[in-house]
This record gives sequence, structure tokens and C-alpha cells, in this order.
Amino acid sequence: MYRQVSDPLGHPALAALLASTPLLVLLALLGVLRLKSHWAALAGLATAFLIATAGYGMPLGQAADGALEGAAFGLFPIVWIILGAVWINRLQRASGHFDLIGRTFSALSDDVRVQAVLIAFCFGAMIESLSGFGTPIAVTSLILLGLGLDPLKAAAVAAFANTAPAAFGSVGNPIQTLAKVTSLPGADLGAMVGRQSAVIAALVPFVLLLLLDGRRGLREAWPVALVAGLGFAVGQFLCSNYLTYQLTDLAASLTSLAAVVLLLRVRARGRGRGGRGGVGRGTGGSGTGASGAERAPRREVLLAFLPYAVITALFALVSYGGPIARFVKGRDVSFPWPGLHVVSATGRPVAVTTFDFGWLGAAGTLLLATGVLTALALRVPPRRALRCYLDALHQIRWAALTIACVLALSYLMNLSGMAFSIGAWLAGLGGAFALFSGFTGWFGVALTGSDTSSNALFGAMQVSAAQHIGLSPLLAAATTSTGGVQGKAVAMQNLVIAASAVGTYGREGEVLRRIIGWSLAVLTVLCLLAWLQSTPVLGWMVP
Repeated sequence: MYRQVSDPLGHPALAALLASTPLLVLLALLGVLRLKSHWAALAGLATAFLIATAGYGMPLGQAADGALEGAAFGLFPIVWIILGAVWINRLQRASGHFDLIGRTFSALSDDVRVQAVLIAFCFGAMIESLSGFGTPIAVTSLILLGLGLDPLKAAAVAAFANTAPAAFGSVGNPIQTLAKVTSLPGADLGAMVGRQSAVIAALVPFVLLLLLDGRRGLREAWPVALVAGLGFAVGQFLCSNYLTYQLTDLAASLTSLAAVVLLLRVRARGRGRGGRGGVGRGTGGSGTGASGAERAPRREVLLAFLPYAVITALFALVSYGGPIARFVKGRDVSFPWPGLHVVSATGRPVAVTTFDFGWLGAAGTLLLATGVLTALALRVPPRRALRCYLDALHQIRWAALTIACVLALSYLMNLSGMAFSIGAWLAGLGGAFALFSGFTGWFGVALTGSDTSSNALFGAMQVSAAQHIGLSPLLAAATTSTGGVQGKAVAMQNLVIAASAVGTYGREGEVLRRIIGWSLAVLTVLCLLAWLQSTPVLGWMVP
């Protein structure tokens, strides 16, 4: 049995520096040397293993078992979710229904700025609800380019729009990971993140208008931004707090879309169809998309959106009381990870050593079922559906390795006591910790490209620091995740995806310069909000 150590050097600052080394190695290789993420993750894992065994005295067997459990959690449920989501996306593309979704949005308005908000913000969040890790950026940037936007502008808008839904992306993957590494209830974390992210998300459409058309765009189209932002915020808050956090992005995107469509119809009835805005006039704009969507039979449009309806229905069946939910819950399996025996410094068992294998009700399994039903409904031949699945598996192979290594690193840091060493040192910030805790998440996502990975790396550390200073661990963990979403806009991986999709590979720096100021500005708003939530002023917002 291994008893966790929090200060192996007898000096909190030095212990924190030692414990931070795996993260510094990972982030330096990613951010400075720009190594491939899987190689950087492997190097970080090797560093963590060395420090855990040599610096913290963790037995080799315990360290290996802890890393294996983390890697297993990375593969199931996280990679399992990604695989199902990417497969559904490939099925939609194989049948031609995915393009129909974009054309449907374009038909709602002849103002390219409004189209861009609908596509990048509403539709992008819908994609993020099933398939994160840069997929919405790649998809929406191409659609925006087809509207006639300048390539760099299309890349910047797509990258920044992806910040709003990131905290609940991939069917709640970031929250699920955060719950696992912090041992906090996932439902509580989802609720707290929803009470922060909803405020931040409401600001994103206004920034998109400024990116699209400067002050003129804000002056002429602010009602659309207001309605889209408020609709998204309401959907995000209600679903994360009163329904299920796994469907938060889907609910928020649909609520936002419905609100904007209602506004457009009210305007059309009041004064006829509005004129075109001042951006992207002509080239590949709304004319082509609108006519394409109008010619499409209603049945085909419904089939295009079918996967989102199916996954919502399946989640409803397994998430709420009833015979199906009870049956699914009864198939869950939890077991102590073989050979792993770790207790805290006070001698209490560590919850993270128990592996939860809820295979039947897992989001990835529901996505697999959704994919099968989608293939049948879209009449994708079995051979082609299997080919799409194998292609999806090939597409995510390096992402799977990266996630497995990052989660193995995270588990090693948590089990050995490294996360607590960093947390104890951070606790020295006192009350200012709440003000700057969001920056930790921003920094992690900016360099890893994933809110899930950042939560795995920094979640336990933030909770440990909060416990040392008497701050709500729930608030600290949630702020890490919410702060991380703004890091999505400036993550190198996402910038490369956006720039490559629109044919401007190598000009990622120009895209970064367009959005980094806005990313930091919105992050500042979050940090102030989190600080107020740690005080009696807004303390009532913490569950």
C-alpha cells in the first residue's frame, strides 16, 4: 500500500516545482517546441512516472497500475465517446445530409453576419455537443468560407465561436473527466459550470459580430447577438442545472437557434425581409445556400437532424427514472483497480482507485446505437457504414493515444500526491486564488487544445488548493473548466485546424492576433465572476 506524500522535499515551494515538472515538460513541448501532442503527452507521462517513483517514493508497481487506470479511463469512456461522434459525422457526410444542415441555416437570413452567427455559434455548438476536439471549427469554417467570408475571418470566427459550448462538449466529456479526477459529483460540477459558462457564452455572439464587421456589425445586428446569446445562456443554465449536463450543448444550441429564428420571423412580418448586411456580399453567400435548402424535401431536412433527436431521446431514456433507466443502471460495474492500493496522507482510501465501467449507459454506447439507427435511416449501406467506422477509428488514433497518456499522467499526479503539492503552494495566494483560478484552465486548454485534457491535468490541483484556503472545491474545479473554454480560441491545435480548413495553413499567427485579445477580455470577465462567487456578493450561485 502507498500512502500519499504532499511535501517530499520538506519545502512547499520546491515540492510544488518538482510536482509541476511533468506539466512544464508537456506544455513546453507543445507550446514552445510545437511537438505533436501525442509525443508531448508521452514525454510528460514518462517524466511523471520518474518523479512519482524517485521523488515521491511511489512503488513501481503502484505507479504503473495508477497510470494504466488513467489510460483505461481515457479510452473508456472518453475515446469511446469521440469514436461514436466522429462516426455519426462521417455517416452524415457519406449520405450528403451534413451539407444540407449548413444550407438550412443559410436559408434563414440573407444577412451574412446573421448566417455566420447561426452557423458558427448555433450549429457549431450542435456539432460540439457530439464531437468536440476541433471538429466544429473545421466544419463551420468551411461553411463560412462558402458564404463568401475572407478565409482568415472565417477561421477566426469559427475558432472563437467554439468557446461557448466547450465546457460541455462531446456529451459532457470535460465534466465527466473533472468529476473523476476530483471525486466531486458530476451533476454538481455541471450545475456550477452552467452558472458560470452561461454568463460567458452570452457575450460570444457580440464578439463574433465585431470580428465579422467591426462596430458597424455590432450597431446593425446587435439584436441577433443579444437573442442568440441569451437563448444559449438560458438553455445552457436550465439543462445543466435541472436536466442532465450531457445534453447541455444540444439544448443550448437549439434554444439559441429557436430564439434567433423567432426574431427573424417577427422582423420579416413587421417590415418584410431585411436587407443584406455589409459582410461577404455576393460570393458564395446566402443565395446558393438558401435555394439549395428550399429545394430540399422536408423529409431530407428532418433526416439530416435525426442523429441529434435520437441521442436526445436515448439520453432521456437512460437518465431519468423508469424501467429502462433502472435496467441500464443495473448493468453498471464498479471495481477496485487490480493491484492499486493507495490511501491519502491521513490514511483514507482514495476514491479514484475505483474504476467505473458503466458500459451500457455510457455516452459512447448511446452514440454507437445512434450511429446504427442513423445509418439505417439515411440508407447508408452496411459495407459503407463499416468503412466510415474504420475511417473514424483511423482519424482519432493519435487523439486516442494523447488522451490515454494525458489521463495516465493525471492519475499519476493525483495518486502520488503531486497534485496536492501544487495545491498546497497555490493556497498561499489566499483569497486571490479565486480571482486567478480561471487562468489556470485557460492556460491548460490554450496549450493542450482540450478542456477535457486541461481538467484532467489541473482539476485535482485546483481542488486541493481550494481546500487549503477554505474556498469551495466545487467553485475552484468549475472555474478551471469554465476558464478553459476561452483557451480553445487560442489553442495552437485549433488554430491549425481552422487555418488548414480554409486554405491558409501557415498563417495561424494572423488568426491568433485577431482573437487573442477577445479571449483574454472574456476570461477577465469570468475571473471577476468567479471571485465574486467566492464572496457573499454572489456566493449564493454556488450549489
